Amino acid sequence: MQPAFLRSHLGAACLMLAAGLASAAHADTGNVQRAIDWAQGQASVRHPAGHERSPLVIAHRGASGYVPEHTLGAYALAVMMGADYVEPDLVMTRDGKLVARHDNELGLTTDVAQHPEFADRKRTQKVDGVELTGWFSEDFTLAELKTLRAIERIPTIRPGNARLDGTFEIPTLQEIIDLVKSLQISQQRTIGLYPEIKHGTHFQRLGLAMERPLVKTLHRNGYLGPRAPVFIQSFEVNNLKELKRLTGIRLVQLYGSGQPYDQQAAGGSLTYAEMATAKGLRQVARYAYGVGPDKSYVIPRDANGNLGQPTRFVGDAHAAGLKVHPYTFRAENSFLPAEFRSADGNPQSRGDQAGEIRAYLDAGIDGLFSDQPDVAVRLREQR
Repeated sequence: MQPAFLRSHLGAACLMLAAGLASAAHADTGNVQRAIDWAQGQASVRHPAGHERSPLVIAHRGASGYVPEHTLGAYALAVMMGADYVEPDLVMTRDGKLVARHDNELGLTTDVAQHPEFADRKRTQKVDGVELTGWFSEDFTLAELKTLRAIERIPTIRPGNARLDGTFEIPTLQEIIDLVKSLQISQQRTIGLYPEIKHGTHFQRLGLAMERPLVKTLHRNGYLGPRAPVFIQSFEVNNLKELKRLTGIRLVQLYGSGQPYDQQAAGGSLTYAEMATAKGLRQVARYAYGVGPDKSYVIPRDANGNLGQPTRFVGDAHAAGLKVHPYTFRAENSFLPAEFRSADGNPQSRGDQAGEIRAYLDAGIDGLFSDQPDVAVRLREQR
């Protein structure tokens, strides 16, 4: 299913890219340069230049609908598909290195459970107020993490991705930057970075705060000020306010359910619902360039799972001077609104993702996060 889909929509070049990067990633050393060299030689898919096109297409954890998330293969394939930005979620290692994982718990997306040498690292702790059992990035050095390989998070939904289990290393932020900068040359266009600080309060309490190391890494690589092709995002509030003092790079306030964890941990009462009001959005605009809401803030679903009517969120955000980049658009029936699912009812099958995206574009969004960025790119080019 996956190879046929890639061939039919992007041609052999993109499929070859994933395979070539997979081979490169096996190397113990020099895997990034091998991946870059291969990508430069195979970058035959061209898309119009400009990282500020509208709507922005942000590759959610890379092209994670086709390749295991947060891997060099996922990021490179996203670029080949025409994504404007790639999104690395960031966590910290024990020795203070920024690496790309959606969670600091490693069991869902790496083969750590298959490494007997790390069996004694498994433990239980609270992360953002939730008790978790597993292996945590803060208990591993970067060198130790580099012995692990990525696996597919949702193999029952994406069995094609699972065939690449064990192929890719866990990349560092610097490796992702190096890959993106090289692919900019071969693609002849600017490619942006959209890093997210994960579990900010948790890591701060461990003495592994991410904000300054992230800014230092970005500045060292020439990403300076609001014109740089970078957004830094977080579900927390106070770290974004700190980042406002540390850098001119654009900041994005993410919206989930309940409270931002830093507010909860401090005993505060601020909720995402309050932050989503017209008044709340004006407050957010004091420190953020944009907002990244769960899609339901823009268009909620009704009791039957169909899209309802758009809310005031986009209009209120725009009135406050904020851009709106909702998450996450996924093509499988498991995630789509009912009216856009394919008729076969198979949770793995891809439905009309373009139809869902079109509804949100009509609601006025400025960008979107997608696991299948090629779908959004094609739709944008048709509008």
